[in-house]
Amino acid sequence: MEPTLFDPLCYAEETQKENTIVIGLPSLLSKINKETSYIISGDALAALKQLPDETIQICVTSPPYWGLRDYGIPNQIGTEMDIYEYLDKLVKVFREVKRVLKPDGTFWLNIGDGYTSGGRAYRAPDKKTDNGHVVRGLPFRPPTPAGLKPKDLLGLPWRLAFSLQADGWYLRADIIWFKPNILPESVKDRPTIAHEYIFLLTKNERYYYDYQEILEPAASGKGYRNKRSVWTVNTEPYPEAHFATFPPALVLPCILAGSKPGDLVLDPFLGSGTTGLVALQQKRNFIGIELNPEYCELAEKRLIPYATVLRETHETED
Repeated sequence: MEPTLFDPLCYAEETQKENTIVIGLPSLLSKINKETSYIISGDALAALKQLPDETIQICVTSPPYWGLRDYGIPNQIGTEMDIYEYLDKLVKVFREVKRVLKPDGTFWLNIGDGYTSGGRAYRAPDKKTDNGHVVRGLPFRPPTPAGLKPKDLLGLPWRLAFSLQADGWYLRADIIWFKPNILPESVKDRPTIAHEYIFLLTKNERYYYDYQEILEPAASGKGYRNKRSVWTVNTEPYPEAHFATFPPALVLPCILAGSKPGDLVLDPFLGSGTTGLVALQQKRNFIGIELNPEYCELAEKRLIPYATVLRETHETED
């Protein structure tokens, strides 16, 4: 699906805000103004291929998880029957992310794990979200991947991390996102999963990382220490969204450590726009790419208090 001009309902703005968000294709993406933010409706890989080299300082994203949700868009990432096809698609997307990152740029990747289907192909309807909303549980369970057994933990975050490492990324850190308010599971033969991973990956051996911006209080209660690799952040549902969203508190340390005010932040799977929200709040601009036009509308609505929204218009070049 090629990126297309996104033009939802116009919103009347009475006051000019400090930030500007362009909705649509910014001059065919060939010339990015770092003083402006962009929301692009379209396929992540196709849109990224149009971005110029070494434009982005930091990428913070959470791609669709494998075999979990149906976002109502053909060929969406996450609905593949084969986990290795899913991983291959993400590696290709993030290869383009590496190209558009500046030489000292960083990439912060949130991804969760899962289990094999145990041989079950059917999944009961998702009553919590299957009420006419665009997002709902997949009606099927992908088959058990080759090399795994029924009820195996997929190890998907590490499979992706190692695939990216093999593709040339520097794998610098694995961060545990501990979720204290996680919903209980009905399982009785293993611990309840209460964490996800955030991987810090870099384009080169040396990169921009401001550790002082994210110092945390020392255990003694006196002074500060280097931030540890376990981050305790509650899940934080956005009331306008009918799907899981990034908590801003999870995105904030990534952006503070990996960028400076005025830098350009990228999220190729924008969703409800949390990465863009935190970027604007911290005096950064962003490029957000989202396949689902309804989510683009949701992100725009969420970000309107922080920016003036403009519609990009362009003429096709001969």
